[in-house]
Amino acid sequence: MKKREADRPAMDICTYLIFALWGTLIQGRLVASELTCTGSENGPSYESLQEVFSKKPFRPVLNYNRPTTANISFTIYAVLGVNEKTQILTTFLWLRLYWDHELLTWNPAQCGGIKKISLPVEDLWTPDIIVYEFIDEDKSQRTPYVYVNHTGRIRYDRMMRVVSSCNLGIFNFPFDVQNCSLTFGSYMHTVKDIRVGLALPIEQISENSKQYLETSGEWELVKIEGVPDILKFGVDEWDIITFRVIIKRRPLLYVVNLLIPSAFLMVIDILSFYLPPHGTDRASFKMTLLLGYTVFLLIMNDLLPSTTNGTPLIGIYFSVCLALLVISLLQTVIITHVLHRGAVHGTRIPAWVKTLVVDLVARMVCYKAPLEQKEKPPIATSTVKQNNLEREERLKQSPALHGPHPHCASTQRQLAQISQDLHGIRSSVERRQREREQEEEWVRIAHILDSLLYRFYLLSVAVYAAVIISLWCAWYNI
Repeated sequence: MKKREADRPAMDICTYLIFALWGTLIQGRLVASELTCTGSENGPSYESLQEVFSKKPFRPVLNYNRPTTANISFTIYAVLGVNEKTQILTTFLWLRLYWDHELLTWNPAQCGGIKKISLPVEDLWTPDIIVYEFIDEDKSQRTPYVYVNHTGRIRYDRMMRVVSSCNLGIFNFPFDVQNCSLTFGSYMHTVKDIRVGLALPIEQISENSKQYLETSGEWELVKIEGVPDILKFGVDEWDIITFRVIIKRRPLLYVVNLLIPSAFLMVIDILSFYLPPHGTDRASFKMTLLLGYTVFLLIMNDLLPSTTNGTPLIGIYFSVCLALLVISLLQTVIITHVLHRGAVHGTRIPAWVKTLVVDLVARMVCYKAPLEQKEKPPIATSTVKQNNLEREERLKQSPALHGPHPHCASTQRQLAQISQDLHGIRSSVERRQREREQEEEWVRIAHILDSLLYRFYLLSVAVYAAVIISLWCAWYNI
């Protein structure tokens, strides 16, 4: 035991010497990590590059305790498609990666002043930076080369067709603004191995994307926001950067093809109230208009986005417009029923209806009756009957009718028959006059009700249009 304790300092000295020698070798490797050049005017030699290429499977650092930093920047060139049903956003972007390769350094003074070379990307280690929202096979065109600086800084440009999942909201269609995220990070390496950062300020990335996306069709880029974060899964952590890509739809196509035709049909329906209800078949006109609007809805159904999460506001807009057309047709049916009741049945107007409609509602809608519908003075039927009785009495007391002539009796009977026929004709004319007056009263009530329903309908359409336009304008100016 004592001998072992005596040998312990010697063993500690040996251990120290071994670590010191190892440190010297490491320092020598650090110094000797630069590539050699074949001549004063040539770049790094082929043999030294082959030695670097052979170490492709390993992360290119001299100390594995130091993580490799991958700096990211990208430019969105086009929004290729937005599929609301499958919740997929397809974009085309140019991704640019920067990282340091500690084994690819050389002294430009010894290599003919060469500071940058291009090397095959398949022969070098590259960070496994992916887009976490990517849900399709990567069919992007590969870039065969990378640029390497004499300090070991590598730049890798890559074109990417990104098919990513996105929570698309279509309620505000066609004035919708979509907020989709593109999360860049390593797939296998944790935060101890790869750190992710920005190669350019996020404002410059957003401005570059806006500049190149100006010529696109349906979508307009609003801005791009970047948020660094740490993804935790169990005990491991991954360094990621989440970019918020905010795009806005250009609604001109849908306004011209959907909203304006629907508005025109609604305006025609409003103007149809100026057709006289008793002179033309307004119901047939409205039925034709309703049929045309239904065909329009069937045609434009392919232009509307469809999801299982909800219905866009424009779908509600079309449904309410269709409901308003049905209500307009129902109003015409009510007015036609009132006119038919006065023309066919010939019933008298109840007193409460006359008081409510003619006196109260007519004042509310400021209704003025036409000249032919103004009240006519009533016929004095009692005076006419009294005049007929007096005429018969005079005929009976006439001396020419009570003479001794034999034909006086037949003449009297003929005059009585003529008087009775005239009385029947007079009664028929009076009855027809009363029926005409009742019919005119029903027509007047129908006109008053039509004016009332028209104003309610016009107010409903105006309020509905104001609400829809205000909502869409507010969302479009976000």
